[in-house]
Amino acid sequence: MDENRQQQAKKYEKIKLTVSITEGIISFVLLVLFVILGYSKKLEVYSYSFTSNPYFALIIFTLILVIISAVISFPADYFFDFRLEHKFNLSNQTFGKWISEKIKGGVIGGTISAPVLFLFYWLLRNYTLWWLYLACFVWVYTVLLAQIAPVIILPMFYKFKPLNNEGLKEKIIQLCNKTGFKVKGVFSFNMSKNTKKANAAFTGMGKTKRIILADTLISEFTEDEIETVFAHELGHYKLGHIRKNILLSSIGTFAGLYIISFLYSMLYPKFGFQNLWDIGALPVFALIGGILGFLTSPVGSAISRKFEYEADCFAINTTKNFPAFKSTMEKLAAQNLSDTKPNKAVEFWFHSHPSISKRINAGERCSDALKT
Repeated sequence: MDENRQQQAKKYEKIKLTVSITEGIISFVLLVLFVILGYSKKLEVYSYSFTSNPYFALIIFTLILVIISAVISFPADYFFDFRLEHKFNLSNQTFGKWISEKIKGGVIGGTISAPVLFLFYWLLRNYTLWWLYLACFVWVYTVLLAQIAPVIILPMFYKFKPLNNEGLKEKIIQLCNKTGFKVKGVFSFNMSKNTKKANAAFTGMGKTKRIILADTLISEFTEDEIETVFAHELGHYKLGHIRKNILLSSIGTFAGLYIISFLYSMLYPKFGFQNLWDIGALPVFALIGGILGFLTSPVGSAISRKFEYEADCFAINTTKNFPAFKSTMEKLAAQNLSDTKPNKAVEFWFHSHPSISKRINAGERCSDALKT
């Protein structure tokens, strides 16, 4: 990136980080006040005024909270999601399309989350070891979602089609044969309908595993560069990162739910609630989970960065093309407006990917090792 683009990237990342942290703090404070000032209990009573069934009351309680949260956060979402992306010339969305995508995401996200919420509440009401049974269900549910996401969930947001670039397809087939990788397909998707940014991902498990490449990547990058991106995503699979992530996530879920259950049992009476399953007490559960998630996020980020380094090295070892890897990283930074040298503390706590400069340096060491 030229100096002007680098300055833009730093400004863009700084605004996003500042807004993200500010929103998190404000949301936390409002939720604390919501519980301490008794509004959570009042909303519980209001929800029961429509029904005597606790599960229907839970639906009413949750919907009201979601609507209030959406209304409060809308101005920030508009200015720092929609407007900010347009200010830095990264978005292709109209306001109407942005709204429709947010609504669609909310509806689909709510549909996916609803079974977990209902099961959680049922277990909370009926079992002392609710956290253990819930963790088991979440593990199974996560694996199921990973399998159906490429064929059911993702197509709700993007159109997927088989890669039709014959030259590129041949490179990818050769790479798959070289590494002994069998995949159901390599697909492009219309990421350009929303953004000018580029991306690629490995999705699915078992028979649904596939690699998806954004049309913005295909249109702006050379075949060698796209081959490098493909090899990187292939590396995540060949190095077992998908399985490791599911395993680590499961361990984190079991440990996290146990800690939350312990703290929740101690804290909910202090806020004036009589029962563990009082609907008005559930925001206390959310507060504990939010704090725990924030404190443990550096661990997840560090593991993710480690996997990214490993996938980069796999790509370089497989393609034997470090120049293509380097140019790919530089183009991605410029196209996605990424800060190539972020603050170390920020990167440590928040970044799931290493900075571009570190990835290039690590990639160069991998390339040098091949020559020795």
